Amino acid sequence: MNTTKIILIRHGETAWNAVRRLQGHIDIPLNAEGERQARALAAALARQGLDLIVASDLQRALQTAQAVAVHYDHATVHTDPALRERGYGAFEGMLYTEIAAQYPDDFALWQARDIDAVMPAGERVAESFRQFYARAIGAIGRWASAYPGRTIAIVAHGGVLECAYREAVGMQLDSPRDFQVKNASINRFHVTDGKLVLDNWGEVGHLALALDDIV
Repeated sequence: MNTTKIILIRHGETAWNAVRRLQGHIDIPLNAEGERQARALAAALARQGLDLIVASDLQRALQTAQAVAVHYDHATVHTDPALRERGYGAFEGMLYTEIAAQYPDDFALWQARDIDAVMPAGERVAESFRQFYARAIGAIGRWASAYPGRTIAIVAHGGVLECAYREAVGMQLDSPRDFQVKNASINRFHVTDGKLVLDNWGEVGHLALALDDIV
């Protein structure tokens, strides 16, 4: 029985995270704090024995993953668009307050956790939470099954981490989220016989390091 270890990571902070502007599939880079978080994260994972590093193809996740890869000789970061954040359609690029004002009915369905509600169409795809959940969990499962018995770091987005948490603990998709998903956090899972299991959630102690302490 091969157990695959999954270290699931949310990307470092972006300027839009800091002001609660919805990103979705818009390709926003890390800000200065996010770059610092990525370096601290990389130092914390330098001796984890990672066999593979995978990231969403959006640059905020890829930049975070590349910082981790620096500590691993010949490490290549594999990218997978199936690990992207949820597609929010017309909501993308807007502050939460702007969404509430311009799309009050759709915003209410979103906040009420209607898992089949789809946001208004925009330049990019809009997905229901059910659709997004199937995509995110499917992507994690495919990487785990392709590398049985290995240790894989997956750098993705807050929504992807939420999906993994819900899957691993058997949490209803429409139940309120009672857990935090922090930037550059380390979240540990394993997969055995295709089942995703949570081992530890929300490690952020490494982010308290001063810049001079980060190798």
